[in-house]
Amino acid sequence: MTTTHIADSHDRIRVRGAREHNLKNVSVDLPKRRLTVFTGVSGSGKSSLVFGTIAAESQRLINETYSAFVQGFMPSQSRPDVDVLEGLTTAIIVDQERMGANPRSTVGTATDVNAMLRIIFSRLGSPRIGSPNAFSFNVASISGAGAVTMEKGGKQVKERRSFEILGGMCPTCEGRGSVSDFALEELYDAELSLAAGALQVPGFSMDGWYGRIFAALLPMDTPIRDFTDEQIHLLLHEEPRKIKADGVNVTYEGLIPRIQKSMLSKDREAMQPHIRAFVDRAIVFRACPECAGTRLNATARSSKISGKSIADVCSMQITDLAEWVRGIEDAGIAPLVEKLVETLDSFVQIGLGYLSLDRPTGTLSGGESQRTKMIRHLGSPITDATYVFDEPSIGLHPHDIQRMNQLLLKLRDKGNTVLVVEHKPEMIAIADHAVDLGPRAGIDGGEICFEGTVAALRASGTLTGTHLDDRAKLKDSVRTSSAALEIRGADRHNLRGIDVDVPLGVLCAVTGVAGSGKSTLIGNYIANRDDVVAVDQGAIKGSRRSNPATYTGLLDPVRTAFAKANGVKPALFSANSEGACPECKGAGIIFTDLGMMATMESVCEVCEGKRFAAAVLEYRFGGKNIAEVLDLSIAQAQQFFSAPETRIPKAAKILDRLVDVGIGYIKLGQPLSTLSGGERQRLKLAIHMLDEADVYVLDEPTTGLHLADVEQLLALLDRLVDAGKSVIVIEHHQAVMAHADWIIDLGPGAGQQGGTIVFEGSPADLVASRATLTGEHLAEYVAA
Repeated sequence: MTTTHIADSHDRIRVRGAREHNLKNVSVDLPKRRLTVFTGVSGSGKSSLVFGTIAAESQRLINETYSAFVQGFMPSQSRPDVDVLEGLTTAIIVDQERMGANPRSTVGTATDVNAMLRIIFSRLGSPRIGSPNAFSFNVASISGAGAVTMEKGGKQVKERRSFEILGGMCPTCEGRGSVSDFALEELYDAELSLAAGALQVPGFSMDGWYGRIFAALLPMDTPIRDFTDEQIHLLLHEEPRKIKADGVNVTYEGLIPRIQKSMLSKDREAMQPHIRAFVDRAIVFRACPECAGTRLNATARSSKISGKSIADVCSMQITDLAEWVRGIEDAGIAPLVEKLVETLDSFVQIGLGYLSLDRPTGTLSGGESQRTKMIRHLGSPITDATYVFDEPSIGLHPHDIQRMNQLLLKLRDKGNTVLVVEHKPEMIAIADHAVDLGPRAGIDGGEICFEGTVAALRASGTLTGTHLDDRAKLKDSVRTSSAALEIRGADRHNLRGIDVDVPLGVLCAVTGVAGSGKSTLIGNYIANRDDVVAVDQGAIKGSRRSNPATYTGLLDPVRTAFAKANGVKPALFSANSEGACPECKGAGIIFTDLGMMATMESVCEVCEGKRFAAAVLEYRFGGKNIAEVLDLSIAQAQQFFSAPETRIPKAAKILDRLVDVGIGYIKLGQPLSTLSGGERQRLKLAIHMLDEADVYVLDEPTTGLHLADVEQLLALLDRLVDAGKSVIVIEHHQAVMAHADWIIDLGPGAGQQGGTIVFEGSPADLVASRATLTGEHLAEYVAA
């Protein structure tokens, strides 16, 4: 291992003996008030060191400064597995996690820009309608009366007074901007009776209690098409009420209110896949007819500044809004206007000027979410903090990466420590200090392979150093297409009536700066077609109890094989069911509540972390018990379940795909919560590859991939195309562009400056013409 001595031992973050996840007793010194980049293959331990150890301990120590009472309301955090952590400062984490799909959260509310606008409109709007809350779509208008106790003539007198709280919420959509309609044909088959299985709502089986409850009020053998209006109302809309079913008091509720409470109240990403699929089919959302999607009531929309309401300005592109705000001249609120302009300029500076404030945060990509979180920090006067970034290049066109580099350096130059986990050479190049982890991933990673300058990293001989100057070459020949998916008149969001033919049977890259319309074009006009499998950037939400074996469905045929070989029930081989260790309930870990202190975790002494009851571990398949199988790496399991005596075809097929996407080193039973972002996305890609589709749409599949892994991804895409599939990739990585057969480039800019096709053709033609921003950067890349 190569190291560079840091002269001032008091000017560093000192880590000794870090063992979180796969870290192998790692020790490292990180210079403060410098920009340090952490490199290495996905799963090498970068996030475990930066986020799971350094940032986690900083946040835990800050939480301990609060009173025990306050800590009781905060999430409990255990101390990372590390011997020594010295020199920590306040950690500010800017990660890839999306900002959530709360329908009430928008770009404006998430960044406090809406709050500033509400104050400005409450002061300057005409007509004057009240306080800032009168312009908030999250505050309802309430009026009523109540008793008020007052002193009159030395006596306490109660008087009844009327009151009114003026909010801006549209009463029809309750500030959501949209209303939902139910597609009744997705709820039931009108040709069938309830007893014959007419209901198509997940969980509503007539074999259990639901059948008895419906039978108490509705005819079970009559086709639903023959129901009376009253019976249809009972089936669909009846509010909760007590009834007797088979002599038992139960609550009856119509299908629609039941679905609204049990399904629509949940975050879409938290739904089980079959529930999410049903909701997507059965619920149709449309703009609220009362507020036209603005979320605001008529009173809030009536107050204007220079002819524009707050709804008008929130729908403007932020670049245009910044200019509009600069035109506000009022000495009384000048400091607020100045702060608002500064914040809006930060959006533009960070490459998000194409957004509007009314854009729901749930529609932002991972990269857009990360940059939006940066907004509140760019103008912060705080110094000597530790800023932690997780691949800030995600979602950025090469043209935008230089701008992001300037922002990171600006944070450093204010006297902050900046820690960046990154794969892109353009971002690695600006670091003052580099730490390379590896040498490989999972159990083969977790070590410091290099520590020093970027120049020294290039010459270090590590996997990262070897590939740091990799450049792809244009292919000598490209595949030709004989068919295409036609798009005509595409005009969603910023698209300007685009007509384009997306070629089939080839590798097609869709490129352009962030906000140019790539995802809108492909997501709305291609990804939702029949026989198209789309792999987006949506995160896999995993707990300690979920792992690659459960997530992929691999464990189902494995449990069946164990049960058949031993003449017992499959449920015994589930740590979340009958086979669970009785002491830890299948968690493998015992959690001890220490009150005001952090909850302590310790390995279960009964099952020794294996999660299964001792009797279950006596049963074997191919000489291994179920815990030993789950302890296999994916590559080892591929060999095990492909061998003649232990072959399980369905399991082997799943494992082949997992190895194809480059995560063969991960263990079958490894909790999903311990996987890196890149590992989770490749796990998701492998699952979608199991679907027998003709067209695959991939949204930035290089996310989280090390330079050395990009070549493996390209080989995988080639195998798909050579097998007769069509692959459409939304990408910023020049190596993928260079390897494509056809490129569709959108632009020329973002937002209102985007939304048109600026190039269609082969990568060689794009390089030769240099006619677009993408062409310029691709030409520089392949020539370097």
